[in-house]
Amino acid sequence: MKPRLSPESILAAVARDMGSLSEWAPVAEGEESQAFSIRFGEDECILRVNRSAEGFRQDDFCYRHFSSRDLPIPEIVNIGELDGEYAYCVSRRAPGVTLQDLPFSDLPSVTGPVMRVMESIAGTNIAGTKGFGPFDENGIGRFANWRDFIMNITNSSQYDWGAVKLLIVDQRIESYFRAVEAFAPRCPEVRQLVHGDFGSNNVLTDDGLITGVIDWSEAMFGDPLYDVANIFFWRSWLDCMEVQARHIEKQHPEIAHHAEALRCYKLRIGLDLIYQSAAARELQLLAWAMARCDEIIKEKEPS
Repeated sequence: MKPRLSPESILAAVARDMGSLSEWAPVAEGEESQAFSIRFGEDECILRVNRSAEGFRQDDFCYRHFSSRDLPIPEIVNIGELDGEYAYCVSRRAPGVTLQDLPFSDLPSVTGPVMRVMESIAGTNIAGTKGFGPFDENGIGRFANWRDFIMNITNSSQYDWGAVKLLIVDQRIESYFRAVEAFAPRCPEVRQLVHGDFGSNNVLTDDGLITGVIDWSEAMFGDPLYDVANIFFWRSWLDCMEVQARHIEKQHPEIAHHAEALRCYKLRIGLDLIYQSAAARELQLLAWAMARCDEIIKEKEPS
């Protein structure tokens, strides 16, 4: 759950660690974080507060190891503690707005730049890192191979499906599990950088340029097609995803040759969303996620 601390207590802790702030204001928040725009003298920054520093440390690792001109990742200025129970992160503020907040009429103009950033993510040098799937602050992935990450969604010791069974239809979940199991062996065992939650409120744009790729808490090592699948999964929920999905289909028709892997990844993304939504009792999102997985199950194989 997202922390709900008073702005006064948050800003007092940051001022204690970093010095007095000249300005601050609330900004749009993430799924798990409170967020503020803050200023130290002439430096504009973003302050986020979460229940754990783990995701912030991943942001810092990605900035230090992967940021480049073609992959702009904001600098992490400081990570600190609040009341011994929460964590805060101060990062440089990138100019612009998120793809999700960009006017619909402006979305087509950034599809090309967004695609180039995705290609930069996939082409990033990840030498010195290890493993597959989500990685820690030292760049060590949790899994020995990509398939283990894919199938982990069915692992009852990692996902307590029994705890949310009253809110879901078991038969439908089992059909999604069977499809993931059937498609997983056909997914390529490749190891490249994957953002893990790419394409909407984690991509910033200004004047047609991509100015920042933020929130690397879901980043992993594996098949970069997973980021494409994330765009395809969310296309009917967000305009920015639909416009980008159409661009990919038009400019990269070869994507159709990866239909089985895409379906596998979309279902895994959907299953994770179903689990998280059920656990949080977000019933509207849960219903949409299950309906979306039903659509994916029924997709026809390319001729």
